[in-house]
Amino acid sequence: MSLSVEALPLFRSFQNSIFNCLNSTTAPLSQTRQAHAHILKTGFFNDTHLATKLLSHYANNMCFADASLVLDLVPEPRLFSFSTLIYAFSKLHQFQPALSTFCRMLTRGLMPDNRVLPSAVKACAGLSALKPGRQVHGIASVSGFDSDCFVQSSLVHMYVKCNQIKDARKVFDGMSEPDVVTWSALVGAYARQGCVDEAKSLFSEMRDSGVEPNLVSWNGMISGFNHSGLYSEAVLMFLDMHLRGFEPDGTSVCSVLPAVGDLEDLVMGIQIHGYGIKQGLGSDKCVSSALIDMYGKCSCISDMSQVFDEMDHMDVGSCNALISGLSRNGHVESSLKLFRQFKDQGMELNVVSWTSMIACCSQNGRDMEALELFREMQIAGVKPNSVTIPCLLPACGNIAALMHGKAAHCFSLRRGISTDVYVGSALIDMYAKCGRIQASRLCFDGIPRRNLVCWNAVIAGYAMHGKAKEAMEIFDLMQRNGQKPDAISFTCVLSACSQSGLTEVGLHYFNIMSSKYGIEARVEHYGCVVTLLGRAGKLEQAYDMIRSMPLIPDGCVWGALLSSCRVHNNVSLGEVAAKKLFELEPSNPGNYILLSNIYASKAMWKEVDRVRDIMKNKGLRKNPGCSWIEVKNRVHMLLAGDKSHPQMTQIIEKLDKLSMEMKKSGYFPETNFVLQDVEEQDKEQILCGHSEKLAVVFGLLNTPPGYPLQVIKNLRICVDCHVVIKFISSFERREIFVRDTNRFHHFKDGACSCDDYW
Repeated sequence: MSLSVEALPLFRSFQNSIFNCLNSTTAPLSQTRQAHAHILKTGFFNDTHLATKLLSHYANNMCFADASLVLDLVPEPRLFSFSTLIYAFSKLHQFQPALSTFCRMLTRGLMPDNRVLPSAVKACAGLSALKPGRQVHGIASVSGFDSDCFVQSSLVHMYVKCNQIKDARKVFDGMSEPDVVTWSALVGAYARQGCVDEAKSLFSEMRDSGVEPNLVSWNGMISGFNHSGLYSEAVLMFLDMHLRGFEPDGTSVCSVLPAVGDLEDLVMGIQIHGYGIKQGLGSDKCVSSALIDMYGKCSCISDMSQVFDEMDHMDVGSCNALISGLSRNGHVESSLKLFRQFKDQGMELNVVSWTSMIACCSQNGRDMEALELFREMQIAGVKPNSVTIPCLLPACGNIAALMHGKAAHCFSLRRGISTDVYVGSALIDMYAKCGRIQASRLCFDGIPRRNLVCWNAVIAGYAMHGKAKEAMEIFDLMQRNGQKPDAISFTCVLSACSQSGLTEVGLHYFNIMSSKYGIEARVEHYGCVVTLLGRAGKLEQAYDMIRSMPLIPDGCVWGALLSSCRVHNNVSLGEVAAKKLFELEPSNPGNYILLSNIYASKAMWKEVDRVRDIMKNKGLRKNPGCSWIEVKNRVHMLLAGDKSHPQMTQIIEKLDKLSMEMKKSGYFPETNFVLQDVEEQDKEQILCGHSEKLAVVFGLLNTPPGYPLQVIKNLRICVDCHVVIKFISSFERREIFVRDTNRFHHFKDGACSCDDYW
């Protein structure tokens, strides 16, 4: 008994220390756990106030599992118990648990007050969860807290975050005295959506109402206009800010420099650079990265490198900007070298770094390296995102690496990004370029919200495959769905008409482009029409159109005429087109070859020699015929006349056997298309060496019977190869897809999808 009496003061002393611990805001986690243990032993959980204090400590120390456990053990938790945890979750950006706890609170029959509602709304904003956000707004209205200024402010931010600017404005208009933060949020939202007049009007209204804009207000406008592509407005806002006496900070400079770069306004960029140095922003890593990016966009490689070299400590952001700047200006080797160097130095390269390099290779004809980089990226543990996949897929399409493209598609499905509008558009394009137009259409149909890029991608895919009917159907469907066509849409439709020989239909689309849709014809549209007319044999009409163009014809337009002259062997107009092309593109060997071939088709061998002498004097060489085929997840390249391939002996033997079978069937080589002054037997040998034939036979030798083959050629397929591959498709019972520079050819059962019109 005496022991108990002696222990009582000690117990009370310990109890007081526990209370002091829970009342302290700086108590360490170990003391919080001791307090928790003491409360469990003594049964003080019935004291809701004490349990709430303990819960708050756990939440502030990010021990959310312990905090939730404490909440579960409280017999009758009060609103304050829940609001403490919800507030902590929201404050530490644990938005999903915040909403879950809010729901638990409601199931207990506890109605939220004006302290807990802003935290719940903030959680909805953080998750961009519009539906729960509207539900919380409804609860606020029912409970009478929708007129509370803090609740209203949080609702404005939530609707802005969810891109519901009309709802945000409606709440905002109901506020009696919005603060500068709320004004700034709404002004920035209008700027981000490109609503120039609304943004400027509201900004002016803010000043008139006595609320002075702060740096956040100005920066929100600048970054918003930049985000919406209104680069000139972003720069003007920056200048206005400076003129009104506000000193732009590092955020201001970082927000305006991307706009300056996109405008390629080097003078303005240099002035902002000078301002940054005067303000002591030279050591700001974000400013340095923005300067590197700006100089890269303005093609000032030396200035870009100088900014990077002057940095005290390089970070991944500046490294990414430098790599991107080099690749944007065609310095692919330098960019790859730097990337490898940063990687070897142990720099923690992120998804932006890898994506930039994949895009660099994909956009500069280094498709194999793009695929290899994607593989390395995954090995390095960096997860590709919805930007990486659209950068990779063009590389798969360029070289018809269908299996790699399918793997990227599967990856996007696993990550749940396959229906992203940009990933979806890239998938449409990739499958179309790999000859799988049905898969392309399936991807298109699977995109829930389509933008203009998606529509144009599928129209271009059908055009590439010569399916004009389907292309025109999609063009009409697009408009019925409320999407207006743009200049690219018409380029795709005109191309589809050209591939199918629909001359009058194509001319109709060309005419209504400006008369009905108000879209002025660009050079590429004239190029399509010249091809349309030229392929139909209307060469004089095509030439008349060029001469009547309101724009200066470029190499594409004259090239279209020259190619048509080659198809129809028209020497006089071919010479006119070639003369213009020699002036515009003096280093393009393809133009000289086309003219030489026109002469050769008419047996004008002296003229052929003259053109070839010009090429020799200029140091120009014909681009060799080259074809690619994907076999067993590897892309193989075969060159015309190349004898070094390890399987070349087998390929030639197989070709000879096929040739014998063809001759038995009454086929004889189309030697008229060997434009060289040699014997017939030599012409047959030359035809055997064409790269598309070699690639197809290579595929026959290395794939199971009946397996479809996919070939890409860097030049237009010749008539003889076209006939041979038609025969092979029937004799070997194979589907064969060949993509040349002009279109797709789908060979099956001895016929081609182009109907021999290409």
